Amino acid sequence: MSNFEENIYAAARQAVQQVFGLEVGPDTLVVEIPRDKSNGDYATSVAMKLARELHKNPMVIADALAEKLRELLPEAESVTVAKPGFINFKLRPAALTSLIDQVLAQGSDYGKNDTGKGVRILVEWVSANPTGDLHCGHARNAAWGDSICRLLEKSGYDVLREFYVNDAGNQIVMLGESLISRYFEYFGKEYPLPENGYHAEDVKNIAADIAREDGDKWLTADPDERLHYFMKQGTDRELAKIDRDLKLFRVNITSWMHETFFYENDKQRIKDCLKMMDDKGLLYEKDGALWFRSTDYGDDKDRVLRKSDGTLSYLTPDIANHVYKMERGYPVMVNLWGADHHSYVTRMQAALTALGYPKGTLSVELIQMVRMVEDGVEVKMSKRTGNAITIRELCEDVGVDAARWFFVSKDITAQMDFDLKQAASKTNDNPVYYAQYAHSRMCSILRNPELPPFKPGSAYDRLTSEKELQLMKLMGEFPAVVAKAAKTRKPSTVSDYILSLVKLYHSYYNVARVNDPADPELTNQRTGLVMALRITLANALDLLGVDAPQSM
Repeated sequence: MSNFEENIYAAARQAVQQVFGLEVGPDTLVVEIPRDKSNGDYATSVAMKLARELHKNPMVIADALAEKLRELLPEAESVTVAKPGFINFKLRPAALTSLIDQVLAQGSDYGKNDTGKGVRILVEWVSANPTGDLHCGHARNAAWGDSICRLLEKSGYDVLREFYVNDAGNQIVMLGESLISRYFEYFGKEYPLPENGYHAEDVKNIAADIAREDGDKWLTADPDERLHYFMKQGTDRELAKIDRDLKLFRVNITSWMHETFFYENDKQRIKDCLKMMDDKGLLYEKDGALWFRSTDYGDDKDRVLRKSDGTLSYLTPDIANHVYKMERGYPVMVNLWGADHHSYVTRMQAALTALGYPKGTLSVELIQMVRMVEDGVEVKMSKRTGNAITIRELCEDVGVDAARWFFVSKDITAQMDFDLKQAASKTNDNPVYYAQYAHSRMCSILRNPELPPFKPGSAYDRLTSEKELQLMKLMGEFPAVVAKAAKTRKPSTVSDYILSLVKLYHSYYNVARVNDPADPELTNQRTGLVMALRITLANALDLLGVDAPQSM
């Protein structure tokens, strides 16, 4: 809730207690913005919620509560009742204008809230195999996950940003063999490229780098030693490239958890995890394999943890990974996976439930596919390389700001079309340009050499136009928007808020004159408003990983 909503909520709760002797909570008492703004700034339907319990007409309840609320809410210009039992609140302009000094004082901290205080949460996202470049599907995952972390951090959560590195499977063996093949090719020698190997240009480039650095010594080296070396070199170099591209995309990973970690010390962590499951009666052997009784916990079939040949399934180290997250002190875990992991969610959650962890310990959000389009036609390949469009190429073509905005403004539960031409355009049809242009307009006003220096401490009592009052009200809702977006893990809530704010500001800009030499008092008050709006907009854009330019 915004500060205004919190005050109304507290007063309404007190009114119910004083008038009817009842304690109410958020299930019964909700403060919201009415659809019809002529009814007021805020409203509550608590009277209708109490009608059955009090055996009274909602209008009678609402009238009694409204009378008490007029005493408890001096910042309300009016408290009125409307059928069938709504209580509507209209705030005094002074209640809105006091927000300006608050925003100016808090600066970049405006929007911070403590709704997540004391909660430790581990967010695992992107987690692409270290076998090639990040493409546009990864970009959607990267932008959404990073914005989630920014929102959680702004809301007081203790967040660990983690990338899980799948570096223990057959795909890494294939990477190593592919690099060896290209390494031999560099020296004019033959070495078969695996049928399921990696053919991308970056594999050739890495092999060439190794050849230039190490010379030809690996041509005659022990095959096992050579494979191990090229697997390690390939993984490390691909991860370094992934990290560079993520940082270009303004994504900061603070923890890189390697699958191979769970194979260290003769797979001790995996063995410990299997023993814990066995002690709970969750395992059985059949056809020489070790099985998890996952059907007892909502899965459609039991799952193999150790195959008949002694190798582990992918699920086994992943269970150990999630147990280790808990051991590190993160009782809340969020994973962002690709849409093709739908069935995997059930078995992972089944494993944690079976191990005794509370329901809701692990939340998984599935990122739906992205289709890159231009002029209504799907673009599958980069025009420059002939391969899938990478994050780096996307950032070069449309810019980091546009790429980030487009990915976080559409809910991840639906497939999306990314319009390359719209994202690259410099017109108001491009929403990120429209939002950034509003910020640059604010900066342009504030750096005008003819604008008198701002004098703090104004009463702001001249800010009485409808647009000014609506701007202040919308600005006051920002902390609540941040808290809601963090709780629901939906960055699109913030992009929607930004568009509402900048649409109203552009409209205000076209009719209001900030610098009026004939009226220095009004000039100063409007300057304060623009300063506060600029801070709010910049803070909102930052939550999406989008820059707030001073000029455009």
